[in-house]
Amino acid sequence: MRYFNSNGVSIAYVDVPPHEGQGDPILLIHGFASNHVVNWANTLWIKTLARAGYRVIAFDNRGHGESEKLYDPEAYHSYRMAEDATRLLDHLDIERADVMGYSMGARITAHMALAAPERMRSALLGGLGFHLVDGVGLPLGIADAMEVPSLDELTDPMQRMFRAFAEQTRSDLRALAACIRGSRQALTKAEVASITLPTLVSVGTNDDVAGSGPELVRLMPNATALDIPGRDHNLAVGDKVHKQGVLDFLAGRP
Repeated sequence: MRYFNSNGVSIAYVDVPPHEGQGDPILLIHGFASNHVVNWANTLWIKTLARAGYRVIAFDNRGHGESEKLYDPEAYHSYRMAEDATRLLDHLDIERADVMGYSMGARITAHMALAAPERMRSALLGGLGFHLVDGVGLPLGIADAMEVPSLDELTDPMQRMFRAFAEQTRSDLRALAACIRGSRQALTKAEVASITLPTLVSVGTNDDVAGSGPELVRLMPNATALDIPGRDHNLAVGDKVHKQGVLDFLAGRP
């Protein structure tokens, strides 16, 4: 792991060169309660993209993985988390990159596309569809689920799923609760429509967390929808259809 200072916050990242050549850079932003290893390495995304000739940069969001843990919800505003991504590009002297996020990472990517579109070649939004507009992230009950003494006290299926996942990834539960409470920013339809970057929206057909991918794409002037057949929110991440769709999109974008 490498580390850099993002306006006072220590952020951990990896920088993986392409297997051959120089390669365009792609920046990967993981989802809630995950980290770069779980979201991108264990699913073979990093290996797949490096083999395809891309320079792959992946980092742990603030409050996650090996990055600094913060306990003030205001520290997790989506624009602040997007600034970590932009500052990482600054740190690595990368002028522009393709940026791919999953779930919360896709929400961060969309905010980056509004705040710093000149730093992006394209935006790839995985595991997030129309809930970018009509939702504010995961239910607040997920924050509550991080704060109960034990998983055994939870009965709601979604609360149990995220608490179990957070324990599996050995996350800082208090930091995750603050993250849920602080990163609850939706975009308006007008804001989404103003994103003119080439965009891919990839959602599993059994995903009950993301909202409709095609419905989000209809709001955007330069976006394509990718359905990931038979996959829910968790299993769509590393699916082969998802990977091939992303590779095809990257090969075809300007």
